[in-house]
Amino acid sequence: MSSAGVNGAYEEAVSRREASSGGIHRFVVFGDICGSGTLNMAEKELHRTAMYAAFDEAYASVGVEPGTYHQEDRGDGILAALRPDMPPRLMVGRWIDTLYESLRAHNTGRSPRLRLRIGMNAGLVVQDRHGLVGRAVDLAARLCDSPTAKRIMAEAPDVDLLVVVSDWLYGNVVAEGGRYVEPDHYRRARIRSKETDEAAWFHVPRRAAPPLIGPEGEAAPGDADAGRRAPGVGSGAGVGPSRGDGPTPRTGGGNRTYNVGGDLLDIHGNTIHGGFTGIRKDRGEHQGKNTGAGGPE
Repeated sequence: MSSAGVNGAYEEAVSRREASSGGIHRFVVFGDICGSGTLNMAEKELHRTAMYAAFDEAYASVGVEPGTYHQEDRGDGILAALRPDMPPRLMVGRWIDTLYESLRAHNTGRSPRLRLRIGMNAGLVVQDRHGLVGRAVDLAARLCDSPTAKRIMAEAPDVDLLVVVSDWLYGNVVAEGGRYVEPDHYRRARIRSKETDEAAWFHVPRRAAPPLIGPEGEAAPGDADAGRRAPGVGSGAGVGPSRGDGPTPRTGGGNRTYNVGGDLLDIHGNTIHGGFTGIRKDRGEHQGKNTGAGGPE
């Protein structure tokens, strides 16, 4: 349901303009309450009230006045599209920071806490009398509801706010930085949901990195910016060091046998490799004897 009572005149004017132009480039926000299905009715009502209050406080912090944006109720979430002239840097900066602080204040001493996933994108949007439509809207929803986003919140119960932005929004807005913007605290991962197969950027305010783990947390194909991956992510399976401080050891099972008549030093990447159970240096007295794995100590 659109917030027509507050935004009616603005939305009607925007709808006419977008219908005639084939869409207007707008900033899109899709928010969802985590775990709403586990709440009783009183808890649902409290969470919805707090969510709307947090959004209103965040809007006010960046100068977005009532009646100047479109907002739809999604039951346990919110879909919003801002004015085309809204500076996107404010949305990925102060808006996120204020939303986080509002959640923190609300959740102090409360259980269950209000926890939100937020998807952010920008692109062409058409608004008609029923609401919003456009690929920018679809992607914002997919970012918010992606399996990776849900898994992060499920496996990090202390996190109250997760923000997921599109690759376009990160590269063109977040990466430029600015006040309250933390580009180095985002991590890139690929999301695959329904018809969507896109790179996205995940962010938990006040943390150096979100807990991206597992296959969905690996860097997207072609991602050369390994420095922004979460620790241990995207290093691949197999053996050997993943820190980049030496070559990957040669694979191949089995023990090694050495015939040694003097000093022995076998080093690969500063590590001695092999399934050794005993090593003996014979000073040459027993040349030709097997002194490798399984030999006498």
